[in-house]
Amino acid sequence: MNTLSIHRTLVLPFYLYFLLMASGCMFSSKATKRYFSIAAKKQYDVIIVPGVPFENGLWSRTMKGRVYWSKYLYDRGIAKNIIYSGGAVYSPYYEGKIMAKYAVALGIPATNVFTEDKAEHSTENIYYSYKLAKKLGFRQIALASDPFQTKQLRKFIRQKIDTTVDIIPFVADTLRRIEPDMIDPAIDYDELLKKDFVPLKKRENFWKRWRGTRGKNIDTSLYN
Repeated sequence: MNTLSIHRTLVLPFYLYFLLMASGCMFSSKATKRYFSIAAKKQYDVIIVPGVPFENGLWSRTMKGRVYWSKYLYDRGIAKNIIYSGGAVYSPYYEGKIMAKYAVALGIPATNVFTEDKAEHSTENIYYSYKLAKKLGFRQIALASDPFQTKQLRKFIRQKIDTTVDIIPFVADTLRRIEPDMIDPAIDYDELLKKDFVPLKKRENFWKRWRGTRGKNIDTSLYN
């Protein structure tokens, strides 16, 4: 990934991308293109897109990047359906439902958009959404997100979920190319507010949140 690609990417600022890539915490540009070349030869029944907090009535660059990557995969015919996952974790809005609302506003048919609203950690995003996908009858499944998150979840997917689940980290050059055409639609988000919301940091101490990050707080009874 060249300097311009990193700088223009919708997810992280240059210095943080550089640190993550240097430390091996995220896929390189070469790796993301390799994963995409594999995905482009397939058609997935559904892709899973983890959520991020929605704050101050605005979607962040991270959220925008993930939603637009999912739309790109849908428009290319790589994904037939999309599950956006995420509960009300650090802000009082259901992350998955907010992202789904943006996706529909961008032109993805509502009949092809699904939500999962229980997950509070990345491991739960993929676990619960996988269970939901199977319950809905989907067979060919992939995780689609940024190069950092997909790499962090790759081992968990292989060991705890299903080795047939693919990963599709976004290609920075592709997002950079389509960024000028990305619209910023207005959505009605008031109805997606969780009543009696308490942020995760006030409900769980550090160690429990750390266990959740590692997939240790998963409720295996959900979506059975």
